[in-house]
Amino acid sequence: MAKDWWRGAVIYQIYPRSFQDDSGDGIGDLKGITRRLDHVASLGVDAIWLSPIFTSPMADMGYDVSDYRGIDPQFGTLEDFDALVARAHELGLKVVIDQVISHSSDQHPWFKDAKKGGAKKDWYVWADPKPDGSPPNNWQAVFGGSSWEYAPERGQYYLHNFLIEQPDLNLHNPEVQDELLDVFRFWLDRGVDGFRLDTVNYYFHDPKLRDNPAMDPDPERWPPVSTYDMQDHEFDKNRPENVPFLKKMRAVMDDYEARTLIGEVGEAPHRALGIMEEYTRGDDRLHMAYSFDMLGPKFTPAHFRGKIEGFFKGAPDGWPSWSFSNHDVQRHVTRWAKYGTEDSIARLAIAMLASFQGTIGIYQGEELGQTETEMEYHELTDPPGLRFWPENKGRDGCRTPMVWDESTNAGFSKAKPWLPVKPPQAARAVALEEADEGSVLAYYRNVLAFRKENPVLREGTSKFLDLPDPVLGFIRDDGAMKFSCYFNLGPDPVTLEADGELIGPCLAATLEGGTLSLGPNGAAWVKL
Repeated sequence: MAKDWWRGAVIYQIYPRSFQDDSGDGIGDLKGITRRLDHVASLGVDAIWLSPIFTSPMADMGYDVSDYRGIDPQFGTLEDFDALVARAHELGLKVVIDQVISHSSDQHPWFKDAKKGGAKKDWYVWADPKPDGSPPNNWQAVFGGSSWEYAPERGQYYLHNFLIEQPDLNLHNPEVQDELLDVFRFWLDRGVDGFRLDTVNYYFHDPKLRDNPAMDPDPERWPPVSTYDMQDHEFDKNRPENVPFLKKMRAVMDDYEARTLIGEVGEAPHRALGIMEEYTRGDDRLHMAYSFDMLGPKFTPAHFRGKIEGFFKGAPDGWPSWSFSNHDVQRHVTRWAKYGTEDSIARLAIAMLASFQGTIGIYQGEELGQTETEMEYHELTDPPGLRFWPENKGRDGCRTPMVWDESTNAGFSKAKPWLPVKPPQAARAVALEEADEGSVLAYYRNVLAFRKENPVLREGTSKFLDLPDPVLGFIRDDGAMKFSCYFNLGPDPVTLEADGELIGPCLAATLEGGTLSLGPNGAAWVKL
């Protein structure tokens, strides 16, 4: 595959705890993933992204790392990882892994040393209390409360943007930067094809520790569940020092052949798109970035158009990644349920996503039309759900195990799974959909094959069409081929004027005499 294989690629996200348990402890593992890779390859995707598999106390399910060069025993060994990479490459799949370098676990030897005032005392972010003992400033943690925790060993507070058990690394320290870049080299030397960078805009904080300003109230979500969303995060993240460090990371990647960096931009909508543009601009920063802009409830032509059109206007030489679901948000089939039936939304979503200019991401189970699992409080493991229930039910509902067949626990494990497999999810097992030519799974394969067969959908430019709601339309053009793409985001039929020839796996679409008819949640590609 070419050096820029990532441009326009389809990346399939695997949540290791929930993909396949082969060890029999109810938690997914690397051997299980390796065994199931044939299914992933059968979809026609280009790469897999593995959520964290590093050694961890699992306070935040692996996003609290205690050894950046080790595999957690729950998942297996380094040898198991090497076998997974080898099998993926045999199947033509690139391997992208998470790197969680904005913070570590409080059980990491670095942090234990820092608390004692040892050689790594400046590897984390420390600050003195105010005279009354209160935290240094008003910064809030994503998972609730102040983002400062007092450590009596040092008589100081340390910064944690997430859980208390996730202290922030001090990337202003060149030693920390050098160590993290060496971690990258460790995994690149093992054959990893790229990194998904967790919370890429959180790496640096304001050294002056200035208070964040208040966020302008958003009438659609005010008051928010967490006080974190009441602040405009100008000083605890999104700092200008981030860009020079991104350039250092890119220089490391460029020492290797055909590797990629994809950054997760965790930020409010008013700033997220601009950060994506800034971080991917030119050829010396991230290869691509994504935000949560398409991972929320908005499902309108104006919303999708605004994000795609806005990105390429702001960074014409940058590159985005788009997805509708991942391990942090409610599954999109459930999230957008009021706009159509479960199956029709599932099909429309992949038809639309596969037509977007950019790299696209698929979250495990999405190819089955999988729905959010309804969780009870006693079943939860996720910190925000446990803290903010029921206003925020946490992320467990999208993390329940992958369903494979009609055997015990839908083929995920012979033991009790770490999260429950419930009947609505088990009803969408891979084996059941494999036997149905009209299944969501079959449609995913058809659409992804159509995208792969037509370079215009991976590499062409986009020009949006001014169409009445609820229709989203745009032209993809690579100079050799030109398609018009139409999507009915509503539950009622619509008709439009259109010329050309229907092509590809259209949904509820006819084109006769210059009139395009789209049924509920219909989709059409028209060759011009």
